[in-house]
Amino acid sequence: MNLFDQISEDIKKAMLAREKVRLEALRGIKKEFLEAKTAKGAGGELNDDTAMKILIKMVKQRKESAAIYTENNRPELAENELAEAAVIEEYLPKQLSQEELEAEVKAIIAETGATSAKEMGNVMKVASKRLAGRADGRKISETVKALLA
Repeated sequence: MNLFDQISEDIKKAMLAREKVRLEALRGIKKEFLEAKTAKGAGGELNDDTAMKILIKMVKQRKESAAIYTENNRPELAENELAEAAVIEEYLPKQLSQEELEAEVKAIIAETGATSAKEMGNVMKVASKRLAGRADGRKISETVKALLA
């Protein structure tokens, strides 16, 4: 079962269980997936790689919104955004810990033969592809920078 079908099934379950926040988050995911499927050049298909990118983007948006709401003394809205982000994260692969991330980046640095910060671009290109969905781009960048320094 692909991710799109899984989301559709989970929407039904959330409706039966009357889980309002979960239902709202899943409907948001399905909307984004449908838009991606019907986008120009998509051909009516949505592969799991594209779906993962959409989910990552959605989690990031929810967390940024929650931070803004918190700054503006709206904790009830921030709480809702974080709850939706948690639901969306359930469909992403397990996130790497800092130690696991460092180990992966060290292996990529050895593989690319990078020795200085000047070669950060080459390392980032490989690391971004290999670690997509398992680590935040900012964390990857910070780790690469620290290890090459």
